[in-house]
Amino acid sequence: YRFDGDKQKAKEFFEHGLSEVFTRMKEIANPEYPITIYYAFKQTETETKNTDSPTVTASTGWETMLEGLITAGLTIVGTWPMRTELSNRTRGIGSNALSSSIVMVCRPRPETASFTTRRQFFTQLKRELPQALKNLQQGNIAPVDLAQASIGPGMAVFSRYVKILDADGSVMTVRNALEIINQTLDEYFAEQEGEFDSDTRWALTWFQQHQFNEAPYGEAETLSKARNNSVEGLVQGGILASKSGKVRLLKRTELPDQWDPSTDTRTSHWEMTQHLIHSLDKKGEIATATILSKLGSNKTIAKDLAYRLYDICDKKGWSKEAIAYNSLIIAWGEISHLSPDTQPQPQTQPKQGELFNQSQ
Repeated sequence: YRFDGDKQKAKEFFEHGLSEVFTRMKEIANPEYPITIYYAFKQTETETKNTDSPTVTASTGWETMLEGLITAGLTIVGTWPMRTELSNRTRGIGSNALSSSIVMVCRPRPETASFTTRRQFFTQLKRELPQALKNLQQGNIAPVDLAQASIGPGMAVFSRYVKILDADGSVMTVRNALEIINQTLDEYFAEQEGEFDSDTRWALTWFQQHQFNEAPYGEAETLSKARNNSVEGLVQGGILASKSGKVRLLKRTELPDQWDPSTDTRTSHWEMTQHLIHSLDKKGEIATATILSKLGSNKTIAKDLAYRLYDICDKKGWSKEAIAYNSLIIAWGEISHLSPDTQPQPQTQPKQGELFNQSQ
């Protein structure tokens, strides 16, 4: 209301105010200690620049905050998500609300900081961001928080330079950087699909197009040829239903309650992940931990698939389905802890030696 509904003026006012705050923080901070900033903002804007370009996504709140931070001459030297929101708060129940804030560790940008080009920035981002994302996933960060958590290490690359120049000589904006970071996140998930078996890659493509709805058999057959499998094999694998010229992915409510991956003759990463969610929903963490213990080296891939499926659901606006994958990752740490193959084995109590031989 202060700016008569002018969003641009409101944004400039907020950005200028943040810049003044960050500048003052930099001036009074002890140079021996870094500045830490806690921030969380999920809202994003998606736009298509032209008909030949893919859609690009950037977070409006992050853009404004980071613009103020960088204008103040600060650089991000470390980031990590921290759980700051209760899952049982009114906003968080049954929703994909953020459960974490991002802690950004900042220092004044060195006077020796240099310029770089858009291409060099992109190359550096491709080199550093995937490992940072892998570390976040290993820490079982909730999928709902991963997109904003990736902003931290991405902007750490951006903020270490005085300016980043585009090919036309113009200065890259924070918004452009956020778009590139989101594109790199999408590429990271797409590259992970190479880890999945052919049945799972088929299911992922089908899921993106039809979710759990029916579609013509012929469409499924065409896709199966590209994935080097068959519709009949997918049915036998326990992930697909085929009837009257229509096929669809099995819903979790249709999965058998008693499922043992060690005796299943055709197990896919898709089936593993869906059964883990089904078990968690119906039986709880202990029963799910038993299944997890039987997955062997496929545990990590099943978790990677849950992240990928959440990302797809989030972009499609399938919030109810997204909650299922988010819930699995949130519970992953406890499930792993309860898994029989991670429980400490009982140790034999050592027998104390005797000073004298009792037979003597």
